[in-house]
Amino acid sequence: MKLALLSRAPQSYSTGRLRQAAEDRGHEVRVLNTLRFGIDLAGGVPDLRYRGSQLSDYDAILPRIGNSITYFGTAVVRQFEQMDVYTPNTSNGITNSRDKLRASQILARHGIGMPETAFVRNRADVKPAIESVGGAPVVIKLLEGTQGVGVILAPQVKVAEAIIETLHSTNQNVLIQRFVQESAGRDIRALVVGDRVVAAMRRTAAGDEFRSNVHRGGSVEAVKLDAAYEEAAVRSAQIMGLRVAGVDMLEGDEGPLVMEVNSSPGLEGIERATGLDVAGAIIDFISNQVAFPEIDVRQRLSVSTGYGVAELQVHAGAELIGKTLGDSGLWERDITVLTLHRGVQVIPNPRKHVVLEDDDRLLCFGKLEEMRSLIPARSARRQRIHKLPKDALDEYGDAASSTEDL
Repeated sequence: MKLALLSRAPQSYSTGRLRQAAEDRGHEVRVLNTLRFGIDLAGGVPDLRYRGSQLSDYDAILPRIGNSITYFGTAVVRQFEQMDVYTPNTSNGITNSRDKLRASQILARHGIGMPETAFVRNRADVKPAIESVGGAPVVIKLLEGTQGVGVILAPQVKVAEAIIETLHSTNQNVLIQRFVQESAGRDIRALVVGDRVVAAMRRTAAGDEFRSNVHRGGSVEAVKLDAAYEEAAVRSAQIMGLRVAGVDMLEGDEGPLVMEVNSSPGLEGIERATGLDVAGAIIDFISNQVAFPEIDVRQRLSVSTGYGVAELQVHAGAELIGKTLGDSGLWERDITVLTLHRGVQVIPNPRKHVVLEDDDRLLCFGKLEEMRSLIPARSARRQRIHKLPKDALDEYGDAASSTEDL
């Protein structure tokens, strides 16, 4: 495999480890400065230049795009995508994850547990927003902060109002978020590669600091996640369109609360805390994808007019509860169940003897009209079944459609 690491920091720990892991596995790898690319739009075929010369062919890239160059960096990644070069993190995924508001909107849309969050701009709306997330103390976050920069704990409503007013006066956009007291000074970082968590650590803040970032002196320790935390981490990364991601979660009283999905997670802290070869897991995943790429269903559905993918939910009182999949009548209606989600359990390619239960979620492929006909009448605001071809989910970057009740 010929791999390009897109990085402006060739001497950094993460870039060095990824390069070494690729070389140890016999791959050809180069570190390319993201800012030295030129996007060639003149010809009829998508192309790139590097340092003014024609770019050679690559099988895959691994973007390590810094916050300060997100716009140009994602444009370069997008051009590689147009050239059919594999990337584990899509340009849409990187862009979505960088904007904390947009990321929160996308994750909330898909039912990911998060601390209560509000976003307002008018001064008169600030106090009601603080009350809506549970009142003081609250956490105030700049939308584009990193490594704990731009994250402020306001102990009182008046203090929070003053901070937000000051930030708004400098044209800064901020999120107002509930302070999760039970997880104060601690969080979980899960490193997701593909469809699994390959390593996880707990970060603990130093002294009175409530931010647990390693860059702020926080300590780290390896941790084994239970199924709920693993599912939250993997789903969050996939929903964002990222196959390599660091997912930060708080340990709430009722389970995991996702704080952020990082498209360029650092490897130093988690490798040293766990002793695991995270860089190697990333390289192996990319190599496997190049050798046997997964098909993005959204890009194939345009050849199947009238067919699509949707996630259907079995709700209380539905006639399907207690029936087996074989007796459900779905196959007779040209609907194939690809995956059954039951709580944190995932059953791929479920057999016909499986009995349906309340709150099961079925990822199905079939005739869209037939799937629509299974949905009980409801308000237009909540009608959310969509065709999946191409641009239907580009905004979100995830591979699943919306959820409906059966």
